[in-house]
Amino acid sequence: MSVRVPEVKVLPEPADLPEPLPEPAPADLRLETVLGALSDPLRLRIVQKLLLESEQFDHTCGWFGFDRPKSSLTHHFRALREAGVTRQRQYGLERRSHVRVADLDARFPGLLDLVAAWTPDGV
Repeated sequence: MSVRVPEVKVLPEPADLPEPLPEPAPADLRLETVLGALSDPLRLRIVQKLLLESEQFDHTCGWFGFDRPKSSLTHHFRALREAGVTRQRQYGLERRSHVRVADLDARFPGLLDLVAAWTPDGV
């Protein structure tokens, strides 16, 4: 039995983006760190939503529509960025995120396909 993998959306990077916030270099991405960040169902859902439903290059935490305190969401987005799963940029008072698709595909082929095909339970 084969699993149908949804198509990951990769939108073009706009010109004149702010510099990314601190993150690991592609060569420093560690599988155990990435998997640790993805072990939380909410973080896994954040990444899946970015991969499959992005409407623009990057998104604020409000776009996700999660009913969670801002401090909790900030923690989850920081964990994803520090693990190297997402890239965040500061736009004035807001931060926007997108998945580091090229970096993750190069280091861990097939990982994002698994995330895209994941079926969430109650997140």
